[in-house]
Amino acid sequence: MKKSILDLQKQKEAGDKITMVAAYDYPSARALDAAGVDVILVGDSLAMVLLGLEDTLSVGMEEMLLFTKAVSRASQKAFVLADMPFMSYQGSSYDALMNAARFVKEGRANGVKLEGGEEIAPSIEKIALSGIPVIAHIGLRPQALNMQGGYRVQGRSREAALRLIAEARTAQNAGASMVLMECVPAKLAQKITQILTVPTIGIGAGVHCDGQVLVYHDFLGINTGFKPKFVRTFADLNPAEGIRGYIEAVKSLEFPSEAHGFSLDDEAWLDGLY
Repeated sequence: MKKSILDLQKQKEAGDKITMVAAYDYPSARALDAAGVDVILVGDSLAMVLLGLEDTLSVGMEEMLLFTKAVSRASQKAFVLADMPFMSYQGSSYDALMNAARFVKEGRANGVKLEGGEEIAPSIEKIALSGIPVIAHIGLRPQALNMQGGYRVQGRSREAALRLIAEARTAQNAGASMVLMECVPAKLAQKITQILTVPTIGIGAGVHCDGQVLVYHDFLGINTGFKPKFVRTFADLNPAEGIRGYIEAVKSLEFPSEAHGFSLDDEAWLDGLY
């Protein structure tokens, strides 16, 4: 049965940690779904992970919808969460609602994620009232990297910590079903998790959040580039060794062998051809 936002709420109440993975395509989502991951996030991080862009700011609705459709087709049980890209919700709450509706109607997502707190509260409320679960993303916000001075830990000072607590409360009061915290000190994330009644998801926010999220390509060792401090590699699927093996096998005629090919019913007639 498909995981619902109510199921995720029950997991918080039962102390059953929520597992979320950012993934972007059919085979990845199919593997995650079969393994029992609770939530698959179609993150705008695909801009960097899949499309080779410098940041998340350049990816748009059409790209996000394309990948959301692929993940939704693969997910039979996991909750599919679509990341709303930069400027798809900041303009007005009406724009936010219409774009969120596209993710549900066209992308078959089960919910959407928005970055921000107080400034997006009207959009959270409007989307939630329409029946679409909303996840608020606070702390380090990649879409706001130009305002935050890059990829920095957020909430270290007393003033900044109080601001994050206020953002989390505002998002919940506006109707957010979950709050995701990125690069937030562990003690602060723990306090916010205790304050909120909705689940919290952490990425670089310590063990006391109600759940955790990592990028598929990061924790499986597929991405061999920059590795953030909060990433742990659970498997080494670096494809370089396999690629080198393929090249060597082709050049040495080891591949393809007869086992990888097909034969004619009668080969004798070929000898007479020139």
